Amino acid sequence: MFYLIALLVVLVDQFTKWLIVKNMDLGESIPIIHDVLYITSHRNRGAAWGILQNQMWFFYVITIVFVIAVVFYIQKYGKQDKFLGLSLGLILGGAIGNFLDRVFRKEVVDFIHTYIFSYNFPVFNVADSALCVGVALIFIQTLFEGRKKEK
Repeated sequence: MFYLIALLVVLVDQFTKWLIVKNMDLGESIPIIHDVLYITSHRNRGAAWGILQNQMWFFYVITIVFVIAVVFYIQKYGKQDKFLGLSLGLILGGAIGNFLDRVFRKEVVDFIHTYIFSYNFPVFNVADSALCVGVALIFIQTLFEGRKKEK
């Protein structure tokens, strides 16, 4: 089931990126909610917030090691802890989604552009969202487990 979640993330991620590449010019922006949410065609050859630009081999190696580790954790812990498995499935799908961009496009397609309290948040995509939600869920679970152990 967790691999199906990852597959769904990859499919939605790649489909939305394909739509952006095929239908928008680079830099083009479509307002969804003015001053809050835009669909903006953007490319990133680095990691989050554009760090480590053009270090593709580094990203290939790190992502492959990371994906192997996530699969290991899904196999080892996901079966007995469904919440952790769900979180890892989201993380796996996000990592693979951006990895496919790096392999086939040599850059990551980003398009979700938000302004949070006038802060121009870096443009991101579905894979980035899945990664962040997966990590946040693990963080929340860790907090709750820590409290259970205290009691």
